[in-house]
Amino acid sequence: MAVGHDPGSRDAVSILSHRRFRSVLPRAAALAALASAAWAQMPPVPEPMPEPASPRRGAIERVEIQGANTDAEQRRQAIAGKIVIGREEIERFGDSTVGEVLRRLPSITLGGRPGRGGEIRLRGMGSGFTQILINGERMPAGLALDSLTPDQIERIELMRAPTAEHGARAIAGTINIVLREPLERRLNDLRLSAGLERGRLQPRLAWIRNDRFGEKGSYNFSLSALRQDRRDDLALRTRAIDAASGATLLEQEETGESFERRDRVQLVSRLQWRHGPGEFLMLTPFIVAAESRTDATRQLAQTVGNVPLPYASSRTAGDASFSLLRLNALEQRRLGSDARIELRGALSAANWRGRSLRLEFDAAQALTRSLHESTDNSDRTWTLGAKYSRHFASEHNLVTGAEAESTTRRQERETLQNGAPLLADLGDAFGARTRRIAAYVQDEWNVSKTWSAHAGLRWEGITTRSDSAGSSVNHTSSVWTPLLHSVWRLDERRRDQIRASLTRSYRAPSLQDLIARPALTARYAPPGPNVATSPDRVGNPDLRPELARGVELAYEKYLPAGGVLSANLFHRRITGLIRNVTGLEAVPWAAVPRWVQRPQNLEGARVTGLELEAKFSLDELLSEAPALALRGNLSVFRSKVEGVPGPDNRIDRQPKGSANFGADYRLRSAPLRLGGSVNWVPAYRLQITDTQSTINGAKRVADLYALWTVDRDVQLRLSAANILPRDYANASAIVAGNTIQSVETSGPTWSAWALRLELKL
Repeated sequence: MAVGHDPGSRDAVSILSHRRFRSVLPRAAALAALASAAWAQMPPVPEPMPEPASPRRGAIERVEIQGANTDAEQRRQAIAGKIVIGREEIERFGDSTVGEVLRRLPSITLGGRPGRGGEIRLRGMGSGFTQILINGERMPAGLALDSLTPDQIERIELMRAPTAEHGARAIAGTINIVLREPLERRLNDLRLSAGLERGRLQPRLAWIRNDRFGEKGSYNFSLSALRQDRRDDLALRTRAIDAASGATLLEQEETGESFERRDRVQLVSRLQWRHGPGEFLMLTPFIVAAESRTDATRQLAQTVGNVPLPYASSRTAGDASFSLLRLNALEQRRLGSDARIELRGALSAANWRGRSLRLEFDAAQALTRSLHESTDNSDRTWTLGAKYSRHFASEHNLVTGAEAESTTRRQERETLQNGAPLLADLGDAFGARTRRIAAYVQDEWNVSKTWSAHAGLRWEGITTRSDSAGSSVNHTSSVWTPLLHSVWRLDERRRDQIRASLTRSYRAPSLQDLIARPALTARYAPPGPNVATSPDRVGNPDLRPELARGVELAYEKYLPAGGVLSANLFHRRITGLIRNVTGLEAVPWAAVPRWVQRPQNLEGARVTGLELEAKFSLDELLSEAPALALRGNLSVFRSKVEGVPGPDNRIDRQPKGSANFGADYRLRSAPLRLGGSVNWVPAYRLQITDTQSTINGAKRVADLYALWTVDRDVQLRLSAANILPRDYANASAIVAGNTIQSVETSGPTWSAWALRLELKL
């Protein structure tokens, strides 16, 4: 496009919209319909009696959890401390994303403004500190946790300390998402939802089918489809202040709005064949197809200063699509009466594709710059694993295993500025390979009726290589992680117990952190300079893993009717802390020095926290009280990063705490259940380096729901999320020479209403 082209002409409009994606949703829907039709032809069989469990010796033996076990009982039986959230809590508010469910749990906070999801942070610690698993395995590359819907989840396990079996890449802890499982009983549920936000409809459908085939086969089928149609407003203020006098040298105001529409279809299934007591083969196919369309407009005005504006207004349009095909297989066999072996394997293929076009105009609405970006990524992954378990007469449970994983990523990326390649010297093709191998052993020992211990040792090695032009990487790291957990039960009824853990964990640098290929700021593209508040981003191939030594000490009290009271104290000592640092550098992609943000290893950090939790029915404590179910949690975090001056030199993105309170009441006079919850995260300031700082605004989110049970097969659920919406704001600042540059971002949040019809067919 020639500079100065009329933005209102049909040519400019066609450039914004001519590359629409061929929809992947109809193909996924057709596949789901075909699978459903095939399964529907399977003749039903009489419901068999459940197979009797084999006798177990010792309280610490692993138990296959059946429906009779409550969430509190599963939590109490675990040797390493964890919180278990079952189906009732997951579906209580009719949430559309997993993130909305997680933010009500102890110590979990979300990045971004309320109602828009964001990075999931356990104990206030940012990306990479929290290990996220699906069915006990690491999430496939490219899959966001919010891609799952609550309807497809059986339970959520929040593990506060790492274990040898589940992995030690969990400095903050582990969130394990367990998908719906084949059960002995038949199930055929349909859920239809209509949400409303700012007058825009958000439809959602979920279908869950559970049945048996043949004499020993069972399956679970979960299909969900949803559309998110959202509009957001944004206000951004950029300032430069003289550090000596405090005078304002520059002030720019950028305002605008964006529209985003996402369509997503997901199919998750489990097919299980039982060979005999405790022996089975399970296949878990997982299919995701999603696409999105975004449009944004911006206006930029300068109220102070005479620096030339990069543009007066801009328009951006983009399309993206994502698809994932994954198949997991698990074979479990018994080796005699006291031993078993599990063999696991998985294959997955993920593809995502993005196209965007940004047009910038001057005050006379003449086109000054066009920026076209296109990206095609593909990941191919395979995993293998084996686990051997043996129970000994001395009340020991020995578990040992090995794992291997390989991921190959290919990326084609092109950036055109006014029709010419912007990073021609770096090439358009990028390739990377990551190999991970691990081995572990752990011993679970029932020392006495009131004392159990769990000791483990895990070794894990990771190798990352890339062949990208100008940013090749050959990085290898390995870590030994010893782990020790213990439980003291203060009475034989096991209602009061104390937990303690001594652990070592780590965080490996991500592929994005290692690859040195730059990601350029959209506002100030080369070959000219940029500013400190709009830096380019580059990886660092010399990063080392972060290592952490941890201590956990917890007290838990289990009430007779299923309530839980707990207090947990934790501490982490981290060495080699990875943090993003911004500095002015000479770079090969511009003729002048530019501000660049890249990750670096700092000295280390200390993190300490206290987590309090209560969950019970009021009539458990007061016999004359109504059956009002109460739940609440309060978390307090403290941290200090070494080498960074205080105050507020805490772990990146860690608030000072978080709190949740909720209540539910079932009316006696009508088949109606009412409930609500409040989530609160206070405002906080962070000192990133001696020259960088951020301020994050407070979050207060209140939700309500009402559940009307028409009969045993029909329910109607009304949900209201963020019923008291507030503006959300944050800011960042950096000292650049004799000036202080800052960016302040603010925007409103909105209430979202949803009505869901739940049918048992």
